[in-house]
Amino acid sequence: LNMEIARFIIEGAGAQVMPAVNGEEAVKIFETSQYGEYKVVLMDVMMPVMDGYQALKAIRDLEKERNIPEKDMAKIIMTTALNEEKNVKMAFDLGCTVYSGKPINRVKIEQVLKKLELI
Repeated sequence: LNMEIARFIIEGAGAQVMPAVNGEEAVKIFETSQYGEYKVVLMDVMMPVMDGYQALKAIRDLEKERNIPEKDMAKIIMTTALNEEKNVKMAFDLGCTVYSGKPINRVKIEQVLKKLELI
């Protein structure tokens, strides 16, 4: 449900969205993408098959394997209801760009995308 809400908001802002139903699928999509094809990855910490932390690490590992400069790496936005300090720290240690609490809404997504200078 959160994915559909985010998709509606982001597409409404004029961006294209490639949805993934779980973390493993997100990593596979990213793995088969071309350099720079995905500028932003928005994912939930709690996903089936592969959680957000595992997917975040896998995506960052792929970028490092491809020798993508840090400035050109995808911006990864983690969304979650888990706002404990240890969860936030783990996400940033793994390479998260923005850690955003729930609920997801238009104002919050637009603020994050503006902060990242993407809209």
